[in-house]
Amino acid sequence: MREPFMLMSTQATRYAHQLLAARAQSQQIPCLSRANDLSIADAYDIAHSILNIRTAQGETMVGRKIGFTNRKIWSHYGEREPISAPMWAPMFDDTVRFAEDNRGVQSLAGAVQPRIEPEIVFKLGRAPSARATLEEVADCIEWMAHAYELVACPFPDWKFEAADAIAAFGLHGALIIGEPHVLSSATRANLPDILTAASVSLSYSEGGEFTLHSAGFGSNVLDSPVHAVLQLHQTLQTQPQFAPLQAGELIATGTLTDAHPIKPGQTWSSAFSGLTLPGLTLSFV
Repeated sequence: MREPFMLMSTQATRYAHQLLAARAQSQQIPCLSRANDLSIADAYDIAHSILNIRTAQGETMVGRKIGFTNRKIWSHYGEREPISAPMWAPMFDDTVRFAEDNRGVQSLAGAVQPRIEPEIVFKLGRAPSARATLEEVADCIEWMAHAYELVACPFPDWKFEAADAIAAFGLHGALIIGEPHVLSSATRANLPDILTAASVSLSYSEGGEFTLHSAGFGSNVLDSPVHAVLQLHQTLQTQPQFAPLQAGELIATGTLTDAHPIKPGQTWSSAFSGLTLPGLTLSFV
């Protein structure tokens, strides 16, 4: 009978350096779980090592990305068993930027198997209390914006287990944020329901006319992107090695559609219905 694998801190650090090297060199590597049965707790130990290394190197954590909040895509990912829960990873200042006038150009140089995800991003105006309710979490949000998260995968053919994805930066590549919309107290009070009913359409062009590619709903994201923040907040209560949510953090709440492969020469554009947020147009080179 195979003994359960327990990750030691030295091994977590080795995996962290392996992932950082693959990222720096734009290389694919075998799944970490192929050699060992990594648990979710092991994966977050690796993520914590990466956080410490990047911070020591002078990078600044500016927020967190939440992944796999869209239940509709869970069955598309996971080799031995499908993804069945959200996860999160730190975001740093070198991968987050704002698009001027909701338009931008993004280089894909060095991006490994990149895909695009349309998301809702929040900035926290204050930290939620330890036992915050959904309504209290919504009241902590200063502004929301539409964004594209560009996700990248170091594992061949986008095949991995949940623990691999957590360890590999949550598959985060970059976050390009559109115009922030500051929330009134009345909007914050109704924000979960507003976002549940909202929808986004995603179109792309390769030099000609735009073609509708896909659509998604706020309800896909754990019933509402605000629910995703609450779930993250509750998860962090069980992970004392990580700081709880802080005022000023940016929170990317997860994709409203599936993640779609992208390549240079394409332009992607989004539009919302039921939500007063402008769309975002991004061209890839």
